[in-house]
Amino acid sequence: MTRRDPDLPTALNLLPADPLPEDTAKYFRLCEEKLGLVPNVLRAYAFAPEKLRAFTAMYNDLMLGDSGLSKLEREMIAVAVSSANRCWYCQVAHGAAVRQLSGRPELGEAMVMNWRVAELSPRERAMLEFAEKMTLASHRIEEEDRAALRRAGFSDRDIWDIAAVASFFNMTNRMASAVAMEPNPEYHAMAR
Repeated sequence: MTRRDPDLPTALNLLPADPLPEDTAKYFRLCEEKLGLVPNVLRAYAFAPEKLRAFTAMYNDLMLGDSGLSKLEREMIAVAVSSANRCWYCQVAHGAAVRQLSGRPELGEAMVMNWRVAELSPRERAMLEFAEKMTLASHRIEEEDRAALRRAGFSDRDIWDIAAVASFFNMTNRMASAVAMEPNPEYHAMAR
Protein backbone atom coordinates (compact mmCIF):
# COMPACT_ATOMS: atom_id res chain seq x y z
CA MET A 1 0.00 0.00 0.00
CA THR A 2 1.32 3.41 -0.95
CA ARG A 3 1.54 6.00 1.83
CA ARG A 4 -0.23 9.20 1.04
CA ASP A 5 -0.27 12.73 2.33
CA PRO A 6 -2.56 12.65 5.40
CA ASP A 7 -3.60 16.25 4.74
CA LEU A 8 -5.19 15.31 1.40
CA PRO A 9 -8.68 13.77 1.39
CA THR A 10 -7.91 11.57 -1.64
CA ALA A 11 -4.99 9.74 -3.21
CA LEU A 12 -4.71 12.51 -5.81
CA ASN A 13 -2.39 15.44 -5.32
CA LEU A 14 -5.06 18.09 -5.83
CA LEU A 15 -4.63 20.97 -3.43
CA PRO A 16 -7.54 23.24 -2.52
CA ALA A 17 -7.85 26.53 -4.34
CA ASP A 18 -5.74 29.10 -2.56
CA PRO A 19 -7.30 31.26 -1.44
CA LEU A 20 -10.68 29.55 -1.26
CA PRO A 21 -13.43 31.71 -2.75
CA GLU A 22 -15.33 33.48 0.02
CA ASP A 23 -18.53 31.44 -0.55
CA THR A 24 -16.55 28.21 -0.22
CA ALA A 25 -14.71 29.40 2.88
CA LYS A 26 -18.06 30.45 4.40
CA TYR A 27 -19.58 27.03 3.57
CA PHE A 28 -16.62 25.26 5.19
CA ARG A 29 -16.99 27.42 8.32
CA LEU A 30 -20.68 26.51 8.46
CA CYS A 31 -19.82 22.80 8.19
CA GLU A 32 -17.27 23.16 10.97
CA GLU A 33 -19.84 24.95 13.14
CA LYS A 34 -22.73 22.51 12.51
CA LEU A 35 -20.86 19.21 12.07
CA GLY A 36 -17.61 19.83 13.91
CA LEU A 37 -15.71 19.02 10.70
CA VAL A 38 -15.49 19.74 6.99
CA PRO A 39 -16.45 16.48 5.27
CA ASN A 40 -13.60 15.14 3.20
CA VAL A 41 -15.87 14.86 0.19
CA LEU A 42 -16.11 18.67 0.24
CA ARG A 43 -12.39 19.06 0.81
CA ALA A 44 -11.80 16.72 -2.15
CA TYR A 45 -13.71 19.04 -4.48
CA ALA A 46 -12.06 22.22 -3.12
CA PHE A 47 -9.40 22.19 -5.86
CA ALA A 48 -12.16 23.27 -8.28
CA PRO A 49 -14.72 25.51 -6.55
CA GLU A 50 -17.10 25.34 -9.54
CA LYS A 51 -17.21 21.53 -9.22
CA LEU A 52 -17.72 21.84 -5.46
CA ARG A 53 -20.65 24.23 -6.03
CA ALA A 54 -22.27 21.83 -8.51
CA PHE A 55 -21.76 18.86 -6.17
CA THR A 56 -23.13 20.65 -3.10
CA ALA A 57 -26.10 22.09 -5.00
CA MET A 58 -27.16 18.62 -6.14
CA TYR A 59 -26.45 17.04 -2.74
CA ASN A 60 -28.34 19.74 -0.83
CA ASP A 61 -31.32 19.52 -3.19
CA LEU A 62 -31.55 15.73 -2.98
CA MET A 63 -30.73 15.20 0.68
CA LEU A 64 -32.11 18.34 2.34
CA GLY A 65 -34.70 19.72 -0.09
CA ASP A 66 -38.45 19.23 -0.21
CA SER A 67 -39.39 15.59 -0.57
CA GLY A 68 -41.97 13.05 0.52
CA LEU A 69 -38.96 11.08 1.78
CA SER A 70 -37.66 11.84 5.25
CA LYS A 71 -34.03 12.78 5.74
CA LEU A 72 -33.54 9.38 7.40
CA GLU A 73 -35.03 7.55 4.42
CA ARG A 74 -32.70 9.42 2.06
CA GLU A 75 -29.70 8.55 4.24
CA MET A 76 -30.84 4.92 4.32
CA ILE A 77 -30.85 4.89 0.52
CA ALA A 78 -27.36 6.42 0.53
CA VAL A 79 -26.08 3.66 2.81
CA ALA A 80 -27.82 0.78 1.01
CA VAL A 81 -26.42 1.95 -2.35
CA SER A 82 -22.98 2.59 -0.86
CA SER A 83 -22.96 -0.81 0.78
CA ALA A 84 -23.84 -2.54 -2.50
CA ASN A 85 -21.02 -0.57 -4.15
CA ARG A 86 -18.66 -1.15 -1.21
CA CYS A 87 -17.88 2.55 -1.04
CA TRP A 88 -15.82 2.99 2.12
CA TYR A 89 -16.27 6.75 2.34
CA CYS A 90 -20.05 6.77 2.00
CA GLN A 91 -20.64 3.72 4.16
CA VAL A 92 -18.79 5.40 7.02
CA ALA A 93 -20.15 8.94 6.54
CA HIS A 94 -23.77 8.05 5.80
CA GLY A 95 -23.81 5.15 8.25
CA ALA A 96 -23.05 7.79 10.90
CA ALA A 97 -25.93 9.92 9.58
CA VAL A 98 -28.34 6.97 9.85
CA ARG A 99 -27.19 6.35 13.43
CA GLN A 100 -27.65 10.01 14.28
CA LEU A 101 -31.01 10.58 12.58
CA SER A 102 -32.57 7.32 13.77
CA GLY A 103 -31.15 7.34 17.30
CA ARG A 104 -30.51 3.64 16.67
CA PRO A 105 -26.81 2.81 16.33
CA GLU A 106 -27.71 -0.77 15.39
CA LEU A 107 -29.68 0.50 12.38
CA GLY A 108 -26.64 2.33 11.02
CA GLU A 109 -24.51 -0.79 11.47
CA ALA A 110 -27.08 -3.08 9.85
CA MET A 111 -27.50 -0.69 6.92
CA VAL A 112 -23.76 -0.78 6.22
CA MET A 113 -23.40 -4.55 6.62
CA ASN A 114 -26.67 -5.95 5.28
CA TRP A 115 -29.80 -3.80 5.36
CA ARG A 116 -31.97 -6.92 5.10
CA VAL A 117 -31.20 -7.83 8.73
CA ALA A 118 -32.37 -4.43 10.00
CA GLU A 119 -35.72 -3.92 11.64
CA LEU A 120 -37.46 -2.01 8.84
CA SER A 121 -41.00 -1.05 7.95
CA PRO A 122 -42.52 -2.50 4.75
CA ARG A 123 -42.20 1.00 3.24
CA GLU A 124 -38.45 1.18 4.02
CA ARG A 125 -37.90 -2.37 2.76
CA ALA A 126 -39.63 -1.62 -0.58
CA MET A 127 -37.61 1.60 -0.97
CA LEU A 128 -34.29 -0.15 -0.31
CA GLU A 129 -35.11 -3.09 -2.59
CA PHE A 130 -35.72 -0.61 -5.41
CA ALA A 131 -32.54 1.38 -4.67
CA GLU A 132 -30.48 -1.80 -4.55
CA LYS A 133 -31.96 -3.07 -7.81
CA MET A 134 -31.13 0.29 -9.42
CA THR A 135 -27.56 -0.13 -8.19
CA LEU A 136 -26.99 -3.73 -9.19
CA ALA A 137 -29.24 -4.17 -12.23
CA SER A 138 -30.95 -0.93 -13.28
CA HIS A 139 -31.67 -2.38 -16.72
CA ARG A 140 -33.98 -4.92 -15.05
CA ILE A 141 -36.33 -2.36 -13.48
CA GLU A 142 -39.86 -2.86 -14.72
CA GLU A 143 -43.27 -1.36 -14.05
CA GLU A 144 -43.84 -3.95 -11.31
CA ASP A 145 -40.89 -2.46 -9.37
CA ARG A 146 -42.54 0.98 -9.44
CA ALA A 147 -45.91 -0.60 -8.62
CA ALA A 148 -44.38 -2.22 -5.52
CA LEU A 149 -43.30 1.24 -4.36
CA ARG A 150 -46.79 2.62 -4.94
CA ARG A 151 -48.29 -0.25 -2.92
CA ALA A 152 -45.87 0.65 -0.11
CA GLY A 153 -47.31 4.17 -0.08
CA PHE A 154 -44.91 6.10 -2.29
CA SER A 155 -46.19 8.68 -4.77
CA ASP A 156 -44.73 9.02 -8.23
CA ARG A 157 -42.81 12.07 -6.99
CA ASP A 158 -41.41 9.94 -4.15
CA ILE A 159 -40.34 7.29 -6.68
CA TRP A 160 -38.50 10.02 -8.61
CA ASP A 161 -36.75 11.08 -5.40
CA ILE A 162 -35.79 7.50 -4.51
CA ALA A 163 -34.31 7.08 -7.99
CA ALA A 164 -32.54 10.46 -7.85
CA VAL A 165 -30.91 9.78 -4.46
CA ALA A 166 -29.87 6.27 -5.53
CA SER A 167 -28.47 7.63 -8.81
CA PHE A 168 -26.51 10.37 -7.05
CA PHE A 169 -24.90 7.92 -4.65
CA ASN A 170 -24.04 5.50 -7.42
CA MET A 171 -22.11 8.35 -9.06
CA THR A 172 -20.47 9.59 -5.87
CA ASN A 173 -19.55 6.05 -4.77
CA ARG A 174 -17.69 5.49 -8.00
CA MET A 175 -15.90 8.82 -7.70
CA ALA A 176 -14.97 8.24 -4.05
CA SER A 177 -13.63 4.76 -4.81
CA ALA A 178 -11.72 5.92 -7.90
CA VAL A 179 -9.83 8.62 -5.99
CA ALA A 180 -9.50 6.67 -2.71
CA MET A 181 -11.49 9.24 -0.73
CA GLU A 182 -10.92 8.79 3.00
CA PRO A 183 -13.78 9.27 5.45
CA ASN A 184 -13.17 11.77 8.21
CA PRO A 185 -12.02 9.84 11.30
CA GLU A 186 -14.67 11.62 13.40
CA TYR A 187 -17.47 9.75 11.60
CA HIS A 188 -16.45 6.46 13.21
CA ALA A 189 -17.40 7.61 16.70
CA MET A 190 -20.54 9.61 15.87
CA ALA A 191 -23.91 8.68 17.37
CA ARG A 192 -22.75 5.53 19.14
